[in-house]
Amino acid sequence: MKWIYFFVIFISSFLVVNAQVKVRFELQNIPQSKDTIAEYFVAGNFNNWKPNDPEYQFSKRNSLTYVLEKQLSINVYEYKITRGSWEKVETNSKGNAIGNRSLNLKKDTIVKISVSNFADQFKKELPKHTSSVNVHIIDTAFLIPQLATKRRVWIYLPPSYASSTKKYPVLYMHDGQNLFDQLTSGYGEWGVDELLDSLSAKGQEEFIVVGIDHGGSERLKEYNPYDSEYGKGKGKDYVDFLVHNLKPFIDQHYRTEKDAKNTAIAGSSMGGLISMYAIATYPKVFGKAGIFSPAFWIGKTIETDVQNAFKNLNGSKIYLVAGDLESKTMISDMKNVFQLLNPTGKNKNIRVVEKADGKHSEWFWHREFVDFYKFISN
Repeated sequence: MKWIYFFVIFISSFLVVNAQVKVRFELQNIPQSKDTIAEYFVAGNFNNWKPNDPEYQFSKRNSLTYVLEKQLSINVYEYKITRGSWEKVETNSKGNAIGNRSLNLKKDTIVKISVSNFADQFKKELPKHTSSVNVHIIDTAFLIPQLATKRRVWIYLPPSYASSTKKYPVLYMHDGQNLFDQLTSGYGEWGVDELLDSLSAKGQEEFIVVGIDHGGSERLKEYNPYDSEYGKGKGKDYVDFLVHNLKPFIDQHYRTEKDAKNTAIAGSSMGGLISMYAIATYPKVFGKAGIFSPAFWIGKTIETDVQNAFKNLNGSKIYLVAGDLESKTMISDMKNVFQLLNPTGKNKNIRVVEKADGKHSEWFWHREFVDFYKFISN
């Protein structure tokens, strides 16, 4: 009878984790818009941030209230209100961008929402470049033969680079649009250049940082070494490009320390997944990795690859970090990989960090970057 008891417990736990609950969004106190016929939508991590998803469009109940009713899984969600495009996303009363709304959904819930204004209601100054003088574009169309495409590639050279003859360690990072420049970022920048300028001024070890732009709608495939519901994974080809094309180019044209001990790779979300894959597959190329809010959920085979690579990662330094306010399996998935990398918990070169206030956002990765950077600098 004991097996029946455990079976019931297992099924009950499964049903709780995958339970669907009702959520009712009530949009109230809506500012007047320029639209002839106003349409309102909610875009979030429950619908891949689609700003005009007809399945997530509000219905008008009266002149002041719009309602949307959905059934969603128990989870932590982030979202924003739009009028059908990101050019018409909600803002504060002065037209400035606001952070994502957050919903920790555990039971049937009514969410009442007031919108201060929308982005298109204001005439704004054109955004300006925010990258520091130490950031340069290597090529706006660097060839990636393995993917039959071209991408912009950025490089950050340390403040001392021009006046010295020394060689520098290199950090390769994904989502290059979001690393250095507010103008090119979609959801805010990491501010890697400003952080490194500041750390350099304090005497911290200096790194060259190379950033590779992602492929927009192709990102979910290019940063995934495995096939998924989003299509055939192209991550193996992408990492092959980093190892056999981009790194040799950087080593040839810049003063770099070429060995694995001085070569790191880092990224967030899908970038975290592909960084973990890269160091597991090429530990003799990448000796250090920063795994920020990794999307291990989309590529669970990463656990098998990490387990198979365990003996080859003995000398590697790997930093994993995520927040409690991300997806419901983010922390557990990350800790599963950490356990494979550091089964005894005694390997100080493998570190896992969990932050209670952490969200799936550039501001969080910006904040946590400094501790990661100090970790790989030691």
